[in-house]
Amino acid sequence: MRSALSAPVTVEEAGGPKIPYKPGRVDMEDGASSDPDDRLPNADYGGRDKNVSGIRNIFYRMGFNDGEIVALMGAHAMGRCHTQDSGFWGPWTNAETTFSNEYFRLLTEERWSPKTMHEGKPWTGPDQFEDATGNLMMLPVDMMLIMEPAFKKYVEMYAKDEDKFFTVSIQLQCNAPAFIVSFGTTVSVLQNNVFGPTSSVGEPTKKNIPQKHSRSHANENKTYPF
Repeated sequence: MRSALSAPVTVEEAGGPKIPYKPGRVDMEDGASSDPDDRLPNADYGGRDKNVSGIRNIFYRMGFNDGEIVALMGAHAMGRCHTQDSGFWGPWTNAETTFSNEYFRLLTEERWSPKTMHEGKPWTGPDQFEDATGNLMMLPVDMMLIMEPAFKKYVEMYAKDEDKFFTVSIQLQCNAPAFIVSFGTTVSVLQNNVFGPTSSVGEPTKKNIPQKHSRSHANENKTYPF
């Protein structure tokens, strides 16, 4: 419950949209039957095609389509990698405590090259990419998003339209838990799926795009129509 609550709170406090939150699940008394650890995507599956299939294998089983997968990857707008934890180094953006579409903008606008040096010495860590300054990084699975056409069109969409990215993020946060577990009522993630049925990967249907949540928190009580 704490992690489910911390996600929308963190997004809102970091300048993202206000995300409605619903606590509690009624189908499990404890976590004994939960999925094993290490079910999240890897940073690198070993090449473009393997990265594409690896990411899809993880998220397709949860009912997400390509447009939603790209939106979920947009969480890399926040945080950074630490060599002592993962072997990788650096932040994805220059505003690592802000939730925005900056991750997508940087993916499309910056020139990324394999990292070879770090602090004046040869880079000995796992394969990763860096921008021209060497201050920002992308993982192999990040770069895959602009190498695979089915993903790239959504990267470009979110890079141009932060409101669209926020809209999809809100719906994923609201609907995904109801799709995966029972809360005592039947709610399908497909009911408000921005991109249509999970099995299809097409252009999103026209939706009312909400205004972004005020970064000054002037509209703290604002809600969205989802």
